[in-house]
Amino acid sequence: MKAIIMAGGKGERLRPLTDKMPKPMLPMVNKPIIEYIIELLKKSDITDIAVTLGYKPEKIISALGDGGRYGVRLNYFLETQPMGTAGGVKNCSSFINEDFVVVSGDAFTSVDLSEMIRFHFKKGGLGTICVKEVDDVSGFGVVTFGPDGRITDFVEKPESSTEKHVNTGIYVFKPDILNMIPCGFYDFGRNLFPKIKDSLYAYETREYWNDIGTLKNYYKTNLHIVDNGLYLNRS
Repeated sequence: MKAIIMAGGKGERLRPLTDKMPKPMLPMVNKPIIEYIIELLKKSDITDIAVTLGYKPEKIISALGDGGRYGVRLNYFLETQPMGTAGGVKNCSSFINEDFVVVSGDAFTSVDLSEMIRFHFKKGGLGTICVKEVDDVSGFGVVTFGPDGRITDFVEKPESSTEKHVNTGIYVFKPDILNMIPCGFYDFGRNLFPKIKDSLYAYETREYWNDIGTLKNYYKTNLHIVDNGLYLNRS
């Protein structure tokens, strides 16, 4: 199975940290965010990885190279203009020939991708969204699903919600989903998921996950890494 890391955003909410450095390259204690993501993928034997690039792409390419020192193969897909999350993934269409994983480049997680992939194939849906129950859903896509995991509603960044499960930005898709994404700017949460929710399943994780798109969450996750000694095992 292959994977795509979405790493093209500017990380404006993380300024001034991202004034000169793309968000995926910000250090999480002792190594860049994106290295933790690569290690997570490799742990599930996913070694063919595409990386979507937009903001300061040379910084990422220079640091990671072809991925050989991580035991993976990295392929880079440059966005000459913003394409959104779904548009950026569609830009990698030539890389995809089977079911594939998508991971957001602005989150830290310990989710078991192998278990999620097994869930995806068992359900047989067009796609699977990893969801996490949180206290504060503001700023996230909110996902409602039934006992079998089938998604019944998806609302991007609602003003209020009684539902507490949010989209983590981690997906497993059938390649057919690429045909549903038009060329140009297109977003998973705002544009695609609400239209195809009946074809999607929610995989709930209770493992650690935190969006690091804000300064508060960035430093909070750094502390989590220190407290749990996750920085000790460098690849």
